[in-house]
Parts: sequence; structure tokens; C-alpha cells
Amino acid sequence: MNSLDDREQLIRDFKILVTDAEALLKATFDQSGNNIEEARSRTEETIRAAKARMAEVQEDVLNRTTATAKATDKYVHENPWESVGVAAVVGILIGWILGRR
Repeated sequence: MNSLDDREQLIRDFKILVTDAEALLKATFDQSGNNIEEARSRTEETIRAAKARMAEVQEDVLNRTTATAKATDKYVHENPWESVGVAAVVGILIGWILGRR
């Protein structure tokens, strides 16, 4: 699965969570008994699934961030003057953009 699919699944999980939470609230307010237990059960399962997906996405983001940081560190060490030049250009662009405001 790619990160876009992960994010979309996470959004779907949270939408389901909200829907189930609303159903739980409605069942608690309007009715009692079986409906409350059913809504609570669905909500608990949705929360578990959302937490599991969140943990997977968080781990994926952490792994990608670590890999990117290592690649950047390696590039900077292998090309120090090019890195300084790129940083200078980026700094000038940011200064120019902020100066226009």
C-alpha cells in the first residue's frame, strides 16, 4: 500500500468512527438496551481499527522520514559546497518573498 492509500483509508476510518459515535449518542439519547450495546460495540471496533491504521501510517512516515534524512545527510557530506549553494539560493528566495509582503 502506498502512503496516499494509507491516508485515504485513515480518513475513511475516521469518518466511520464519527458516524458510529453519532449512532452511539443517538442510541443513548433515544433508546436503551440492545441498540446501545450494538452501537458501543461498533464504535469500539472502529476505534481499534483506526488506532491500528494510525500506528501503521505513523510507522511508515517515520521510516520514510528516517530514510530521507539519511539520504540528505549523505548528499550533504558528499557535496558540501553544492549544499551550501542550494541553501544560499533558498535563503535568498525566502528573503525575497518575505520582503515583498
